[in-house]
Amino acid sequence: MRVLVTGGAGFIGSAVVRHLVGDGHAVLNLDCLTYAGTLTSLRPVADDRLYRFAKIDVRDAAALSRAVDDFCPDAIIHLAAESHVDRSITGARGFVDTNIIGTFNVLETARVYWSRLPPAAADAFRVVCVSTDEVYGALGPDGHFREETRYDPSSPYAATKAAADHLASAWHRTYGLPVIVTNCSNNYGPYHFPEKLIPLMILNALHGEPLPVYGNGRHVRDWLFVDDHARALALVLERGEVGRSYNIGGRNERSNIEVVRTICAILDELRPSHGPHERLISFVADRPGHDRRYAIDPTRLETELGWRAAETFESGIARTVAWYLDNEWWWRPLRDGVYQGERLGLLPELDAAS
Repeated sequence: MRVLVTGGAGFIGSAVVRHLVGDGHAVLNLDCLTYAGTLTSLRPVADDRLYRFAKIDVRDAAALSRAVDDFCPDAIIHLAAESHVDRSITGARGFVDTNIIGTFNVLETARVYWSRLPPAAADAFRVVCVSTDEVYGALGPDGHFREETRYDPSSPYAATKAAADHLASAWHRTYGLPVIVTNCSNNYGPYHFPEKLIPLMILNALHGEPLPVYGNGRHVRDWLFVDDHARALALVLERGEVGRSYNIGGRNERSNIEVVRTICAILDELRPSHGPHERLISFVADRPGHDRRYAIDPTRLETELGWRAAETFESGIARTVAWYLDNEWWWRPLRDGVYQGERLGLLPELDAAS
């Protein structure tokens, strides 16, 4: 297939691009290269004849339309998004512009392009909109998010992704655009930007710096190795049912403090110089609107499409820590020049007159 991927220089997007090119698909990667997008994540496929890149922002509808018309894709996988909850707390406007308006532009561009295709090509065309389990809000101590779970977003990030999902559903119901929505749990793995929990803990620990854990560390997430997610998206693209949504989760629930302690134990063995690393753990004020627990039920994806996560959390986190130890060339420029590990997501102070 010829697959256009938006946001293909980001963490999940680059994994999807690498997977698709490795499977023999021609890929056009559109990315505007924000702070979290880096072409170094595409080094394994950069010289492949099947891979192309264009620096295009999904907020630029005209440029997006020209790229689609020029590439003539058989499918679009839409991943371009502002994705960090903490940043959405202090800068929600960028999330609205990219996640909502950008998604509108992708859907409208796809609709116009699809409407002009010959019947056979139109029947085969697909748009996969990649979303998050955060649209569902918080779970109690029991239960799992299913595709029928009511949306109840807590953060500005989650709200913009929920809005994007509703747009995708509406474009299918109103115009017939062949859209599929996916909602994934927390991803981790190689090439993960250092602001997120797992890479931040790894790099802080390597530098002997504090490991800040929000609240009491008991917030629970379902962890999904990024390459398993990439395989799932390719499967949904090829075999998923138009108009449906698919939850993608690794069945690997862990509390944040469990995750951090696991990383510390691995580093105690592999890089003991700053050990024992658990002494670096520091509990800090919780994030505003921090959901207590997420857990995905991926039964639909498993039973209907035959997908299974290949990595357990234990195997995936060991691979991830080892990758960061072996690939300083990738993370060092980001750590030194883009994000140095500072706390994000604190509510701005308002003066008395406001």
